[in-house]
Amino acid sequence: MSRARAVVIIAAAAGLITRMLIAANMPGPADVRIFHGFAKAIVRYGPIRIYEQPLPGLPVYNHPPLAGWMLLGLNELSELGIPFGTLIRSPASIADFFCAIVVFEIVRRRGSLGAAVACGVGVAASPVLIATSGYHGNTDAVAITFALAAAHLLVDRRAPLAAGVAAALSISVKFIPVVVIPALFLVALRAGRPALVRFSAGFAALIALVWGPVLLTVPQNLKENVLEYAGGGYRLWGLVRFADLFGLPESFITYIEGDGHFLFVLACAAAGVWLARLRPAQLPVVVAVTMSLLLLLSTASALQYLTWAAAGLFVVGFWEGAAYSCLLGLTAVLGYQGRSAVHWSETVLLLAELGWLVLAAGLVSGVRKILAARPEPPARPPAGPAPVAASCAEQRAGCAVD
Repeated sequence: MSRARAVVIIAAAAGLITRMLIAANMPGPADVRIFHGFAKAIVRYGPIRIYEQPLPGLPVYNHPPLAGWMLLGLNELSELGIPFGTLIRSPASIADFFCAIVVFEIVRRRGSLGAAVACGVGVAASPVLIATSGYHGNTDAVAITFALAAAHLLVDRRAPLAAGVAAALSISVKFIPVVVIPALFLVALRAGRPALVRFSAGFAALIALVWGPVLLTVPQNLKENVLEYAGGGYRLWGLVRFADLFGLPESFITYIEGDGHFLFVLACAAAGVWLARLRPAQLPVVVAVTMSLLLLLSTASALQYLTWAAAGLFVVGFWEGAAYSCLLGLTAVLGYQGRSAVHWSETVLLLAELGWLVLAAGLVSGVRKILAARPEPPARPPAGPAPVAASCAEQRAGCAVD
């Protein structure tokens, strides 16, 4: 066991070095400049008031509160002479290191040790994650790592307090894992009142600490910028790409890109709750499948969003993860050939269409594996009081029979 874990740690370390070398030697897409602009604005206005400020030359600041504190810290480090372009890609690269280990721990409890090593190494060497973490540098990988860690801590480690903290961290750095929060709470509830209380306490404490000041100060701006953010209006991925390709009505496309996208978010959360109710012990796989489903149904288009399913499909299985990582990794590498934050050539669009189908196949495999897992036996009822001694008459009757 220790040797297998060491192999994954070495692979994860090699992956981290690779990512950091890319971050240190390549300029990255326009998002690196955008994050630097956000960091400068946060220095000026603070990580709370940033949500109500107009930011000329920058897109809407749509990141949860913890990201603001992270950018503030990274800017302080850049004042010491470390290039900000390297720093902004460090959190995601470091998250991938830990994610490889988390995936190894999840898989080894549900499959063979060899499969666990292969999946952990797969995360470390994933072309999608190397491109999106080492080159692009966003917070998606950090959020996914915390979401998987929360599920692992809750059902595999029996550490509900730490799981609640990890769950809160996942949505505090990027809001997308909100779709798995209901499933996490359901499994905590099924684990018993003490587990639910500890999980809720960890979750609530971190939320109050990170989100509380912003909710009390600029609640409307937070709601508009973060909670209601629907992504850009590009039609380059998934449902909106196929809808546009097949000439569906403009009103339909506009609807699913706008208010309609909340229906897909609710569908993902509902699917996670349903699977978690049926197989609570498979919660890490449920989280992986739910995040992958969110990407499948996403009406927004951005190359860094490919991160959402990369590690999760390795939780489902090695071949599912490898097929996705290789095909969508090529998509990301080609998509990052320009300095634009979004660079989708015809080749990239075609690869993304094929990748969407690979993602769908991986999801089907994931759901089948969850449902095929043996249901947990019903919990043994607590031991009751010792049986009441038989009455004297019963004792005498028993003695007569003897």
